Amino acid sequence: MLPFFSTDPTGRIEPAAFVAHYAAHRGLAVESFGVRQTVVVTLIPALERRLLRRLGAPPPHPHPIQCQSLYNPEGFPCSIIASPMGAPMAVMLLEQLVALGARRFLYLGFCGALAPSYRIGDGFMPSQAIREEGTSYHYVPAALVLRSSMRLNASLQAAAQEQGVAVGMGPIWTTDAPFRETPQKIRQFQAAGVHAVDMEMAALFAVAHYRGCEVAALLLVSDECYHATWKPGFGVPRLRQACQDAVEVTAAAGTRLASSV
Repeated sequence: MLPFFSTDPTGRIEPAAFVAHYAAHRGLAVESFGVRQTVVVTLIPALERRLLRRLGAPPPHPHPIQCQSLYNPEGFPCSIIASPMGAPMAVMLLEQLVALGARRFLYLGFCGALAPSYRIGDGFMPSQAIREEGTSYHYVPAALVLRSSMRLNASLQAAAQEQGVAVGMGPIWTTDAPFRETPQKIRQFQAAGVHAVDMEMAALFAVAHYRGCEVAALLLVSDECYHATWKPGFGVPRLRQACQDAVEVTAAAGTRLASSV
């Protein structure tokens, strides 16, 4: 069986060629999308809605990317787009954004807490990802440790500190199978010092490494996975308030990053 990772630097379908085909099929120039170098990417629809309200409900770009509405708000230096959930589709969108000229990506989403020190609504920034999804292995060798951008993390941390929002940081476990987060696995990852679990981060960090761009994330604890039974927090007041706080932090961090180049 061939390994997932190939040292061949080219793919039969390159992202730039895919984007060019998409644009030409619709009679567009690639440049017409106007994707900015810094992009805020939401992984949860409610976070996208809150962010857009925060920025005055800007109109979407007339041409979506991967069926996702793109926004280039006036007075805000970043593009905004929602990402599909799950590593493969999230990576397809990221690859197209990179091909369109974006270089810095701030992700805003949810995660499950493995460490008992986290409660529903707490903020968390993944510093590195434990890989238990399939997509990342096509981009980088299995032995490579995948990390988030230190520069983007610093921008998020500074914005959080300025707004009085506490944010934890540590490793995250990325899985393709949320319904197979078994008690045994959770105990093993807890023993290894892993703080949280999600479905995309490892793959996104892998693309960032491969394409030479920067990715970081601010995730909110939406469920606690360290109890004997699952404790979801979707819709509770503390998570709703945390969503608004995270939107403010991410908007400030995006502005800071865009003005620093």
